Amino acid sequence: MKISLSDLALLVGGTVLCGDPLAQITGFASLKEALPGDLSFFHDSRYGERLARTRASAVLVPLGWTDLPPNASCISVSDPSRSFEQIVETYGFQPAPFTPGVHPSAVIADGVSYDPQRVSIGPNAVIEAGVELAPEVEIGPGCFVGRNAVIGAGSSLRANATVHAECILGERVTLHSSVVIGADGFGYEFSQGRHRKVRQAGIVQIDNDVEIGAGSTIDRARFGRTWIGEGTKIDNLVQIGHNVVVGRHCIIVACAAIAGSVVIGDYVVIAAQVGIAGHVHVGSQSTLAARCGVTRDLPAGGKYLGFPAIPAGEEKRRLASINRLPQLLARIKELESRLPTGDK
Repeated sequence: MKISLSDLALLVGGTVLCGDPLAQITGFASLKEALPGDLSFFHDSRYGERLARTRASAVLVPLGWTDLPPNASCISVSDPSRSFEQIVETYGFQPAPFTPGVHPSAVIADGVSYDPQRVSIGPNAVIEAGVELAPEVEIGPGCFVGRNAVIGAGSSLRANATVHAECILGERVTLHSSVVIGADGFGYEFSQGRHRKVRQAGIVQIDNDVEIGAGSTIDRARFGRTWIGEGTKIDNLVQIGHNVVVGRHCIIVACAAIAGSVVIGDYVVIAAQVGIAGHVHVGSQSTLAARCGVTRDLPAGGKYLGFPAIPAGEEKRRLASINRLPQLLARIKELESRLPTGDK
């Protein structure tokens, strides 16, 4: 791959500020990792030192930026991050195009509803009776789709993803490798000295345009449905328990764990390693910072930190007070040292 600076500038509507417009770019990288021949981008003044020291051959910089690196060509654009993404999408690694067909090793039960000319089913996939596959569905190698499951148009199951019986996926849903949809919820009752399993008879419903990262699990409901709303994006290694309802266009980051019957509103951001106790309601447009623990209902629109999760401002003040404890203790000892011996 070789692309000239002038062609890149034309693609993103930019202007070559310095350097040879005919110079060739052969790769893409961050400012810190770039090598000669690479294109990078600069969009945050906090990384000015990295810009000055980068070994990239060319850098996308914001409009009006004048502190240019000494050893790199620069292209001025309105949004360096988005322009870089556009260039990579055009010239970088490309995903394999959708190719319809059914691999000979796939095991497809009688009664599956699908058009073999309009779906892609990979090696060693297993699809049970009663499944409905809409056009443009992709079932990757080693996937399992349980009986009576429904998968909407344009959805994709990457290698070894699992959709258990009766679950419903909308259109353009992406399940990355090793995702499990519809495993039993964690439901037990303690009786006569042992844990008795409570039957999990509900389903999982995933609405349109949801993407779920590798290794994440969404449990089926005890009754009714576990429900993931339209446009929500879930990172790797996320656990969502039975009967949870997640609203539209939420972000749930890696290693978050959501216990059963939680209700999460729309446009909620849940950062890494957040834990949410069962039967809690999190209001729409809330933000839960990394590693906070939610033990009670949280109103809409707030930012929360800590364990138990409280408004971010309160938690920051509490942490600041804790950080001052060593100085306060030293001050107390110093004051005690001034007291007569009998008054200590």
